[in-house]
Order: sequence, then structure tokens, then C-alpha cells
Amino acid sequence: MLFRPNPGSGVPIYLQLMEQVRHAVETGALRPGEQLPGIRKVAEDLVINPNTVAKAYRELEHEGMVELRQGAGAFIAENGAGKLQMDRMKKAAPVVEAAIQKLAGMGLNEEEIRRLFESRLSQQRSQ
Repeated sequence: MLFRPNPGSGVPIYLQLMEQVRHAVETGALRPGEQLPGIRKVAEDLVINPNTVAKAYRELEHEGMVELRQGAGAFIAENGAGKLQMDRMKKAAPVVEAAIQKLAGMGLNEEEIRRLFESRLSQQRSQ
């Protein structure tokens, strides 16, 4: 399954869904032109409000990551801002990799590193 939100994380579900789509595109799990699961199906599978899924898809469309086609569904954009974002992510990846290696060298495990990053991101959002 593409989506695995964590209701206890404190991050709104629609933002988690957006991040999971971005991650899937960045890692190649979703490619340009591929269709995302339907809003109703995702909502039923995750037992969440369909408006939550629709909001995530609309925001991703606004970013240029997703193309919404009336009556056909949501698709990963072929070009545009989505590609630019992917390029930025590729350039930023070595910075994150170096930080992970340094933190692991300090004795932090994967879960501790993840919690640290999430905590700092949460603090950044609230500023």
C-alpha cells in the first residue's frame, strides 16, 4: 500500500499523504504518468474522510507534482514543478546522507534519527 499515515505523529494526515507521494516519486516507486489510487479507495482503506485525501491530492496538484483529470483520477505529473522539486531533492540528498552518517557515528539508531528530524521539522513549522 502506498499510504501509511501515523495518526499519533501530530502531523495532519493530509500532509503525511502528500509527503508519502513525494517520497514515492523521489525514490522512483511512482513514475510520471502513473495513476494514484482513487480518493474513495484510499479513504476506505485508511478509514479516513475522503476530503482529507482530496485535500492532499489538490495540494500536490498545486505544487505541480500531481495532475488531476476530471473523471479519470490523479496522475503523477509528466513535467513541471514536480520535476524541479525532484531535482532539488536529488541535490539535497547528500546533505541529508552526511547528517545521517554523522548522527549514526554518534551512536543514534535509525528510529532516534527519525524522531530527531521529525522533532526539528515540527519546531521549524511552528516558528
